[in-house]
Formats: sequence, C-alpha cells, structure tokens
Amino acid sequence: MDINSIWEKFLLKIEEKIEPANYQSWFSKTKLIELTDECARVLVPLDIHKKHLKENYNSIVEEVFTEVTGSDFDIEYVTQEEFEKKIEIPVAPGVPQDLFETNLDEKYTFDSFVVGDSNKFAKFNALAVAEQPGKVYNPLFIYSSSGLGKTHLMNAIGNYICKNSSKRVLYISCNSFMDDFIEMCRDNKKSNFAGIDAFRKKYRDIDCLLIDDIQFIENVPTSQNEFFNIFNELFNNKKQIVIASDRSPDDLKKLEDRLRTRFNWGLTVDILPPNFDLRMDIINNKLENHEMNANFPEDVKEYIASNCTSDIRKLEGAITRVCAYATIMNGSVINLDLAIEALKDHFTKSIFSKNKIDRVLDIVAMEYNISIEDLKGKKRNANITVPRQIAMYICREYLGESFGKIGSGFGGKDHTTVMHSVEKIADAIKKDTHIKDQIDKIINKLK
Repeated sequence: MDINSIWEKFLLKIEEKIEPANYQSWFSKTKLIELTDECARVLVPLDIHKKHLKENYNSIVEEVFTEVTGSDFDIEYVTQEEFEKKIEIPVAPGVPQDLFETNLDEKYTFDSFVVGDSNKFAKFNALAVAEQPGKVYNPLFIYSSSGLGKTHLMNAIGNYICKNSSKRVLYISCNSFMDDFIEMCRDNKKSNFAGIDAFRKKYRDIDCLLIDDIQFIENVPTSQNEFFNIFNELFNNKKQIVIASDRSPDDLKKLEDRLRTRFNWGLTVDILPPNFDLRMDIINNKLENHEMNANFPEDVKEYIASNCTSDIRKLEGAITRVCAYATIMNGSVINLDLAIEALKDHFTKSIFSKNKIDRVLDIVAMEYNISIEDLKGKKRNANITVPRQIAMYICREYLGESFGKIGSGFGGKDHTTVMHSVEKIADAIKKDTHIKDQIDKIINKLK
C-alpha cells in the first residue's frame, strides 16, 4: 500500500477505538507524509496537536500503526512549517530539471473570501484580474496591514486561473524569491549554469507571478535589480503580475524609483480593517466550515469579534483555541466563561466587560469635557452631537453591541438614530483622519 492508503486504513481503525469528538479534534486533519525504515512522520495542524497526541495517544497510535503495517515504527508528529524546513529539492549538476510548482493553497478561493465594505473593492478587482490575466490591471498591487486577506486574495487569483486555464501560475513570498536569487548568485560564481537556468525558468517561463510581502525587497538592492528585469520581461510579454505589501508603493521609501513607478502602472487597492459586522460574518463563516462543527453562543462570537479588531487570522486562531480548550476540558459546553479562560493569553488586552457601554460614556464624556447626561440627552449642539455619535460608533463597531442595546444605554434612543450615527461617523472617518485619531485614542483608553 502507498502511504495514503496506509493512513486511510489507520484512521478507520483509530476511529473505532476512541470517542467521535476526540477523533474529530485530534486525528481527522492528520496525514502520513513520510515513511522510512524506522520512522513514520505524521503531519498535524498545530503544535497543540503534537503535544496532545504524544502525551495522550502515542501508545494506541503505535499499536494500531503496527497492526496496519505489520512493522514497528517510531511516530513523529510535525507541523507544516517544521516539515517544509526539512525538504530540500535535489538538483543534479548539469541536468535540466523543471522545478516549477504553483505553491498555491487550495483552501483560499474567492468563494471562501468573506466580503464587507472594507475589502469588496479589492475582491472585485482581484476577480477581474483572475478572469482576464494580463489584460486588465497589470500589475495589481494589493496592500494592507498583516492578517486582513492579501494572501487569501492572491491565492484565490492563482487558484481561479489554474482552474479555468492551462496557464502557469507561481505564488512566492518575497523572502523565498530573495533566497532563490542568492542561491543563483552562488551558482553563478561556481559556473553552475544549470542552477542559473533553473532560476530564470522558474520566474520567467510563467504566465502569472504572485509575489507576497514585496516590502522585504527594500533592503536588498541587488534583488531589486533582478526583480526589475523579471518584471519587465513578464510585463512586456503581457504576463500577469500581482504584488502584495504592507504599504502602498509610494510608502516603500527605500524602493528604487524605477520599481516604484512600475508598481503604480496598473491598479493599487487597499484592504481596511473589518468592522464589527464583517468580523461577525467571518466568524460565522469559519464556524460553518470548522472541522469540529462546534456550537458557539452569540455572546462568545461577540467576545471574539470585539477583541480581534484588526487581524482575521487571529479570529480563526481564537475559534480553534476555544474548540481545543473545550475538548481538553472533557468536552465542556462552550460558553462565555470558558471562552474568556481559553483566550486569556490569546488577547493581550480585553475590551469586553459587563458595563462596556457605560465605560465608553465615561471616557467620551471626559475626553470632550461634557457630561454623561449630555451624551444621553437630546441636545443637538455640535459639541455634544459629534461626541455622542462617536461613542455610539465605538459601541457598535468596536464593542459589537446591538443597535437596540446602544440606544437603551444612550437614554432610550431609537435604533434608527444609532444606525444613522454609526453611518455618519463611518463616512467621516474616510474624509477626516483627525476623527479616526480621536477614536483610536478612546479605544486605547478602553483597553
């Protein structure tokens, strides 16, 4: 049997011997990736799986694996990152080899990308590029802070192109590109032309280049020069280029002007941090597709959404952590107390409290030198109306309170009044950075 068949048979036997919830939590996402004379290397999703399997299931794993294979093996659990560090692709000197791989993650698609006001423009134009690579918006430059979906969109573009055409697509991080470039320079000094040819084939004999975290190229001028040549060749041959960064091209100050100019040739789009509603949609989407199919009460979702305001990866990590913690606690029911305990080290500071609306009222009143009664009252003076709207905005977008509850906390205001206030401040933020700074200052005091 091949290793896939061995592991499939192994999982069937393990599933018969342990509780379904434990199987789902600790075994369903594992995979046998390497089998030597003495060792079976098993891929696991997270470090917590390594620890838990080794401490609690290693004996039964070895027993069942021996039953399936007829031989004794040492079991080693590794994460994807650990496994990738061990992989080396051999290149025989003088022998041309096609080392082309897409490096795409199949789980990242346009269908799995949750859309809201902060990212819909980026998603729309990414899809346009995927449908007509090399014909519209070339290059496409996507920028945002870490964890907001750049990598997801880049992989979605690549996966769409691969699925709907025979074009060759390469997704690569900037660091990996620079590693390849340094290796090519070494080969050049050794007159190893096979290595140089392999580098050029990898980066130029393609139809779509997706390069992530381009900001890291700023500090390596020689890599900039090589990328400039690659960019020109691909662009001139109408090949699609998609670039991602944590800053816009104009903010990459150490980048050569000729590269910065080219990055601005096509379309530049940014992704903003998700508001509360989008964060809740993302959580619901993650839970629908989560392997544990766990039941998260609404207040637990709101707790996570209120504390993960600027990093989508952290939302998914919080969900996984709560599920794992519930399983470790012998399948405890997920509730707010359990979530707070599970995530106490995940969130450096929590803005969740029983009296969060009152806390916002206190801080805003102090910040603007007005009374809480003014914030709750009906006065329409500008020096009161704007702080009141800002306070309502914070309660909705950062703390995740319902419109009805906010209205009640602000002296019995109608929910439509709250909605109008939230929308007004959301529009104001786009036009006035001063208001955004004021809101950030209040949020910091909430933490």
